[in-house]
Amino acid sequence: MSLKKATLIIFLVLFIDQLSKIYIKTHYVLGEYTEVFSWFKILFIENEGAAWGTKLSDILPFISDGTGKLILTVFRLFAIGGIGYWMYDTIKKGGTAVLITAIALIFAGAFGNIIDSVFYGVIFNDSYGQVATLFADEPYGALLKGKVVDMLHFPLIDTVWPDWMPLVGGKNFRFFEPVFNIADAAISTGVGILIVFNKKAFPKNKEQEEA
Repeated sequence: MSLKKATLIIFLVLFIDQLSKIYIKTHYVLGEYTEVFSWFKILFIENEGAAWGTKLSDILPFISDGTGKLILTVFRLFAIGGIGYWMYDTIKKGGTAVLITAIALIFAGAFGNIIDSVFYGVIFNDSYGQVATLFADEPYGALLKGKVVDMLHFPLIDTVWPDWMPLVGGKNFRFFEPVFNIADAAISTGVGILIVFNKKAFPKNKEQEEA
């Protein structure tokens, strides 16, 4: 696969990701949702941390939320640089289309969320009790301290545990609980491709097979 094709994948993912995030941010109040199906909702939340909303300050209590957010964003910038180099080097060495596609999806997803983290704090005002404005006069944050917009929610199972079950009886059970975005989906798809199609992504040459 050529660099142009990989770039096209990245551009398409970024375009859809950012378009969906800007639409949600400028049309939904934080916490508002639209039920598309019983098992699929558009639910607007904002993620201030890493995966599943985890904050660095939750792990290291001596770090403030703002400092933790800044450290996380800087780490993401270095990570995206490493992924970008991996993709370029793989293309240069004639890597398989499966591998390049997977890396391109991971790169695009990581880049999409980095855009939120770096810029959203200075171009949007907050969404608490109001619909946010793009290029607001009073933005909610600062450069490198933006929040990631999530909106895809698939509560495939939303029920209550039977009362007779120990410990969890009577409590709510929901599967799938996390709310995510297009960028997250791209990263998960890329990682999934590497796992499921590992042999196609990393084919062994004859010498390796003989060894």
